[in-house]
Amino acid sequence: MTADRTVVDVRGARFGAVLTTVVLAAVLISGSDRLLAFQALVFAVGALAGVQHAPYAWLFRVAVRPRLSPPSAFEDAAPPRFAQSVGLFFALVGLVGYAVGPQWLGLAATACAFAAAFLNAAFGYCLGCEMYLLLRRATG
Repeated sequence: MTADRTVVDVRGARFGAVLTTVVLAAVLISGSDRLLAFQALVFAVGALAGVQHAPYAWLFRVAVRPRLSPPSAFEDAAPPRFAQSVGLFFALVGLVGYAVGPQWLGLAATACAFAAAFLNAAFGYCLGCEMYLLLRRATG
């Protein structure tokens, strides 16, 4: 385990991935840089303050988790936090593409973030988390 010994409910991470997928799909359809900026802010909070402090995690805690059975599975917060950093990177690159061009850069970066969020939402496969684990193994 890492220095960040916080654990999170795996259902909350998946809930966040579902919301992220919806927001990024809306960005891809509309080309809205404001909506992408909102998602970048969500990623930034998750990356900098921890996934348990992200807006989607708060929404899960307040509106969804009370209606579910107690959590039976937890995960270390470090891999999802890293995944939020990766999402933030792609969202920022997408913002540059949408704001100053080229437009295809915004579309491509947003599509990459969308694909990763969709994998987590639909299949429970966190691409950023897997990247984190590979990097940890590679660096010892």
